[in-house]
Amino acid sequence: MSVIRIRDLVKQYEGLRALDGVNLDLSEGEIKVIMGPSGCGKSTLLRCLNRLVEPTSGSIHFLGEDITSPDVDTRQLRQKIGFVFQHFALYRHLSVLDNVTLALRKLQGMNRAEANAKAMAELSGLGMSAHSHKYPSQISGGQKQRVAIARALAMNPAVIVFDEPTSALDPIMSREVGELIQTLNTDNVTILCVTHDLELGRYLSNEVTFLDQGRVVTEASFEYLSSGHPDARVRDFFGGKA
Repeated sequence: MSVIRIRDLVKQYEGLRALDGVNLDLSEGEIKVIMGPSGCGKSTLLRCLNRLVEPTSGSIHFLGEDITSPDVDTRQLRQKIGFVFQHFALYRHLSVLDNVTLALRKLQGMNRAEANAKAMAELSGLGMSAHSHKYPSQISGGQKQRVAIARALAMNPAVIVFDEPTSALDPIMSREVGELIQTLNTDNVTILCVTHDLELGRYLSNEVTFLDQGRVVTEASFEYLSSGHPDARVRDFFGGKA
Protein backbone atom coordinates (compact mmCIF):
# COMPACT_ATOMS: atom_id res chain seq x y z
CA MET A 1 0.00 0.00 0.00
CA SER A 2 1.27 3.47 -0.92
CA VAL A 3 1.30 5.85 2.06
CA ILE A 4 2.73 8.81 0.14
CA ARG A 5 2.67 9.30 -3.63
CA ILE A 6 4.12 12.54 -5.02
CA ARG A 7 3.86 13.38 -8.70
CA ASP A 8 5.38 16.28 -10.66
CA LEU A 9 5.62 18.47 -7.57
CA VAL A 10 6.73 22.04 -8.23
CA LYS A 11 7.27 24.87 -5.78
CA GLN A 12 8.15 28.20 -7.36
CA TYR A 13 9.27 31.20 -5.36
CA GLU A 14 10.20 34.52 -6.94
CA GLY A 15 13.22 33.79 -9.08
CA LEU A 16 13.69 30.31 -7.59
CA ARG A 17 12.21 26.92 -8.37
CA ALA A 18 12.76 25.10 -5.07
CA LEU A 19 11.07 21.90 -6.31
CA ASP A 20 11.16 21.05 -9.99
CA GLY A 21 8.91 18.10 -10.82
CA VAL A 22 9.58 15.81 -7.85
CA ASN A 23 8.22 12.25 -8.00
CA LEU A 24 8.38 10.09 -4.89
CA ASP A 25 6.69 7.00 -3.46
CA LEU A 26 6.68 5.72 0.11
CA SER A 27 5.09 2.33 0.81
CA GLU A 28 3.64 1.09 4.07
CA GLY A 29 6.34 -0.30 6.37
CA GLU A 30 9.18 1.22 4.34
CA ILE A 31 12.12 3.37 5.40
CA LYS A 32 12.95 5.92 2.72
CA VAL A 33 16.07 8.05 3.08
CA ILE A 34 16.32 11.36 1.21
CA MET A 35 19.70 13.06 0.95
CA GLY A 36 21.13 16.02 -0.91
CA PRO A 37 23.27 19.14 -0.54
CA SER A 38 22.10 22.28 1.25
CA GLY A 39 19.47 24.11 -0.76
CA CYS A 40 18.48 21.03 -2.75
CA GLY A 41 14.79 21.29 -1.81
CA LYS A 42 14.56 18.84 1.11
CA SER A 43 13.04 21.35 3.54
CA THR A 44 10.58 22.66 0.95
CA LEU A 45 9.46 19.11 0.21
CA LEU A 46 8.69 18.49 3.88
CA ARG A 47 6.87 21.80 4.19
CA CYS A 48 4.69 20.86 1.24
CA LEU A 49 4.03 17.48 2.80
CA ASN A 50 2.49 18.94 5.95
CA ARG A 51 0.99 21.90 4.09
CA LEU A 52 3.10 24.59 5.71
CA VAL A 53 3.64 25.85 2.17
CA GLU A 54 1.44 25.36 -0.86
CA PRO A 55 2.97 23.71 -3.92
CA THR A 56 2.77 25.61 -7.19
CA SER A 57 1.65 22.51 -9.10
CA GLY A 58 1.69 18.73 -8.93
CA SER A 59 0.04 16.36 -6.47
CA ILE A 60 0.70 14.73 -3.12
CA HIS A 61 -1.47 11.73 -2.31
CA PHE A 62 -1.45 10.63 1.32
CA LEU A 63 -3.32 7.40 2.03
CA GLY A 64 -5.02 7.83 -1.34
CA GLU A 65 -6.20 11.43 -0.77
CA ASP A 66 -4.80 14.40 -2.65
CA ILE A 67 -3.70 16.61 0.23
CA THR A 68 -2.98 19.57 -2.05
CA SER A 69 -6.75 20.03 -2.36
CA PRO A 70 -8.11 23.17 -0.65
CA ASP A 71 -10.72 20.97 1.06
CA VAL A 72 -8.15 19.01 3.05
CA ASP A 73 -8.37 19.33 6.84
CA THR A 74 -4.76 20.27 7.64
CA ARG A 75 -5.35 19.78 11.37
CA GLN A 76 -6.32 16.15 10.77
CA LEU A 77 -3.52 15.70 8.26
CA ARG A 78 -0.86 16.81 10.72
CA GLN A 79 -2.09 14.26 13.23
CA LYS A 80 -1.53 11.48 10.68
CA ILE A 81 1.96 12.62 9.69
CA GLY A 82 4.27 12.66 12.69
CA PHE A 83 7.21 15.05 12.44
CA VAL A 84 10.42 14.76 14.44
CA PHE A 85 12.39 17.96 13.96
CA GLN A 86 16.15 18.42 13.96
CA HIS A 87 16.14 20.65 17.05
CA PHE A 88 13.44 18.59 18.81
CA ALA A 89 10.89 21.46 19.09
CA LEU A 90 10.12 20.68 22.74
CA TYR A 91 8.47 23.28 24.94
CA ARG A 92 11.05 24.33 27.51
CA HIS A 93 8.44 25.28 30.12
CA LEU A 94 6.72 21.87 29.97
CA SER A 95 7.86 18.61 31.50
CA VAL A 96 8.72 15.61 29.33
CA LEU A 97 5.31 14.13 30.08
CA ASP A 98 3.44 17.33 29.29
CA ASN A 99 5.34 17.75 26.02
CA VAL A 100 3.94 14.39 24.92
CA THR A 101 0.42 14.86 26.27
CA LEU A 102 -0.16 18.38 24.93
CA ALA A 103 -1.27 17.36 21.43
CA LEU A 104 -3.25 14.42 22.78
CA ARG A 105 -5.31 16.77 24.93
CA LYS A 106 -5.54 19.72 22.53
CA LEU A 107 -6.00 17.87 19.23
CA GLN A 108 -7.51 14.52 20.17
CA GLY A 109 -9.57 15.72 23.12
CA MET A 110 -8.25 13.21 25.65
CA ASN A 111 -8.66 14.01 29.31
CA ARG A 112 -5.50 14.31 31.36
CA ALA A 113 -5.63 10.77 32.74
CA GLU A 114 -6.06 9.22 29.29
CA ALA A 115 -3.33 11.40 27.80
CA ASN A 116 -0.94 10.64 30.65
CA ALA A 117 -1.48 6.89 30.25
CA LYS A 118 -0.89 7.04 26.49
CA ALA A 119 2.17 9.26 26.87
CA MET A 120 3.71 7.10 29.58
CA ALA A 121 3.25 4.00 27.43
CA GLU A 122 5.19 5.63 24.59
CA LEU A 123 7.86 7.06 26.90
CA SER A 124 8.28 3.67 28.55
CA GLY A 125 8.76 2.00 25.19
CA LEU A 126 11.57 4.43 24.46
CA GLY A 127 13.23 4.10 27.86
CA MET A 128 12.16 7.56 29.04
CA SER A 129 9.50 6.88 31.68
CA ALA A 130 11.95 7.61 34.52
CA HIS A 131 12.51 11.09 33.07
CA SER A 132 8.86 12.03 32.61
CA HIS A 133 8.95 14.65 35.38
CA LYS A 134 12.05 16.40 34.03
CA TYR A 135 12.23 19.45 31.79
CA PRO A 136 14.02 19.56 28.43
CA SER A 137 16.95 21.47 29.93
CA GLN A 138 17.55 18.54 32.31
CA ILE A 139 17.97 15.80 29.70
CA SER A 140 20.52 15.06 26.97
CA GLY A 141 20.15 15.64 23.25
CA GLY A 142 19.55 11.96 22.61
CA GLN A 143 16.89 11.88 25.31
CA LYS A 144 15.20 14.95 23.82
CA GLN A 145 15.05 13.13 20.50
CA ARG A 146 13.36 10.19 22.22
CA VAL A 147 10.77 12.52 23.74
CA ALA A 148 10.11 14.02 20.31
CA ILE A 149 9.65 10.51 18.88
CA ALA A 150 7.31 9.56 21.74
CA ARG A 151 5.25 12.69 21.04
CA ALA A 152 4.94 11.70 17.37
CA LEU A 153 4.11 8.05 18.13
CA ALA A 154 1.44 9.00 20.66
CA MET A 155 -0.70 10.43 17.84
CA ASN A 156 -0.74 7.04 16.05
CA PRO A 157 0.48 8.51 12.75
CA ALA A 158 0.52 6.64 9.44
CA VAL A 159 4.09 7.82 8.86
CA ILE A 160 6.83 9.49 10.87
CA VAL A 161 9.01 12.05 9.11
CA PHE A 162 12.48 12.65 10.54
CA ASP A 163 14.03 15.99 9.56
CA GLU A 164 17.81 15.82 10.09
CA PRO A 165 17.39 13.73 13.28
CA THR A 166 21.11 13.60 14.14
CA SER A 167 22.19 17.16 13.26
CA ALA A 168 22.28 18.28 16.90
CA LEU A 169 23.78 15.05 18.28
CA ASP A 170 27.26 13.66 18.82
CA PRO A 171 28.32 10.44 17.00
CA ILE A 172 27.36 8.11 19.85
CA MET A 173 23.90 9.59 20.25
CA SER A 174 23.51 9.66 16.46
CA ARG A 175 24.09 5.91 16.38
CA GLU A 176 21.51 5.42 19.12
CA VAL A 177 18.94 7.39 17.14
CA GLY A 178 19.70 5.28 14.06
CA GLU A 179 19.14 2.11 16.06
CA LEU A 180 15.92 3.53 17.45
CA ILE A 181 14.60 4.38 13.98
CA GLN A 182 15.42 0.86 12.82
CA THR A 183 13.56 -0.57 15.82
CA LEU A 184 10.51 1.55 15.00
CA ASN A 185 10.56 0.26 11.44
CA THR A 186 10.83 -3.32 12.70
CA ASP A 187 7.58 -2.59 14.52
CA ASN A 188 6.09 -1.68 11.09
CA VAL A 189 6.28 2.10 11.49
CA THR A 190 6.56 3.77 8.06
CA ILE A 191 9.43 6.25 8.01
CA LEU A 192 10.64 9.07 5.78
CA CYS A 193 14.06 10.34 6.86
CA VAL A 194 15.71 13.45 5.44
CA THR A 195 19.36 13.65 6.45
CA HIS A 196 22.81 14.86 5.42
CA ASP A 197 24.39 12.24 7.73
CA LEU A 198 25.96 9.63 5.43
CA GLU A 199 26.53 7.16 8.24
CA LEU A 200 22.90 7.37 9.35
CA GLY A 201 21.68 7.02 5.77
CA ARG A 202 23.77 3.89 5.20
CA TYR A 203 22.63 2.43 8.51
CA LEU A 204 18.93 2.93 7.76
CA SER A 205 18.71 1.82 4.16
CA ASN A 206 20.66 0.17 1.36
CA GLU A 207 19.25 2.75 -1.06
CA VAL A 208 18.89 6.50 -0.95
CA THR A 209 16.88 9.05 -2.90
CA PHE A 210 19.24 11.84 -3.96
CA LEU A 211 17.68 15.28 -4.35
CA ASP A 212 19.56 18.12 -6.02
CA GLN A 213 18.45 21.50 -7.39
CA GLY A 214 14.84 20.63 -6.67
CA ARG A 215 14.86 17.36 -8.61
CA VAL A 216 15.12 13.68 -7.73
CA VAL A 217 18.38 12.89 -9.51
CA THR A 218 18.46 9.19 -8.74
CA GLU A 219 17.44 6.46 -6.33
CA ALA A 220 20.18 3.90 -5.92
CA SER A 221 22.54 2.09 -3.56
CA PHE A 222 25.24 3.96 -1.64
CA GLU A 223 27.91 1.89 -3.38
CA TYR A 224 26.71 2.92 -6.83
CA LEU A 225 26.25 6.56 -5.84
CA SER A 226 29.76 6.84 -4.41
CA SER A 227 31.64 5.00 -7.15
CA GLY A 228 29.54 4.13 -10.19
CA HIS A 229 27.25 7.08 -10.81
CA PRO A 230 28.16 9.05 -13.96
CA ASP A 231 27.64 12.45 -12.30
CA ALA A 232 30.77 13.55 -10.42
CA ARG A 233 28.67 15.86 -8.23
CA VAL A 234 26.73 12.84 -6.96
CA ARG A 235 29.89 10.78 -6.41
CA ASP A 236 31.52 13.61 -4.51
CA PHE A 237 28.53 14.01 -2.19
CA PHE A 238 28.67 10.33 -1.25
CA GLY A 239 32.41 10.34 -0.66
CA GLY A 240 33.55 8.86 -3.96
CA LYS A 241 36.22 10.05 -6.33
CA ALA A 242 35.53 12.35 -9.24
